Amino acid sequence: MGHRLSKITTRTGDAGETGLGDGSRLTKDAPRIQALGDVDELNSAIGLVLAEEIPAAPREALAQVQHDLFDLGGELCIPGHTLLGEAHVTRLENLTAAHNAALAPLKEFILPGGTRAAAAAHLARTVCRRAERSVVALGRSESVSAPVRQYLNRLSDLLFVLGRTLNRAAGRDDLLWRHVRKP
Repeated sequence: MGHRLSKITTRTGDAGETGLGDGSRLTKDAPRIQALGDVDELNSAIGLVLAEEIPAAPREALAQVQHDLFDLGGELCIPGHTLLGEAHVTRLENLTAAHNAALAPLKEFILPGGTRAAAAAHLARTVCRRAERSVVALGRSESVSAPVRQYLNRLSDLLFVLGRTLNRAAGRDDLLWRHVRKP
C-alpha cells in the first residue's frame, strides 16, 4: 500500500462525487455509495462493541468480521469483484449456532440492552440490517453477489446472539419485552 493513504484531504469529492476502486466515479448519493457507507458504519459499530471488555470468543469472532466487512466493501467498491464466498456465510452460521447453544431458549421477544457491550451489539445489529437493506436496494439495479447479501443477513443473527451472550457473560439476564405493561 505504501504511501497511498498519506494524503487524506484530496478535494476530489467537493463536487458531490466519489471514486470507486475501479476508477469510475459516482455521485455520493448513488445506491452503491449508500451501501458502502452503511457497511462502513456497521464496521465502526462493531468496533464500538470491541472497545468494551468482552470475552475472547466473541472478540475473536467480531475481529474476523471486521476484516470480512472490509472485503465486502471491496466487492461493493469494485463492481464485479468477488472476495466473499459461501465459506464466509457458513462460518457465521456456525458461530451463531455455537454461541446460541449456550443460551436459554427464547420464549419472549427481548429488548436491546443490558450491559454496554450487549447494547452496542444490538446497535450494531440494527446498523447491519440497514446495510443489508442498502445492499438489497443496490441489487435491484446492479449486480451484487449472493454471498454479500447472505453474509449481512447472517451477521445480524450473530450480533443478536452475541448481545445475549455478552449479557450472560456479565451475569445479566435478557431484558424481556412485556406485551402488557402497567402505566
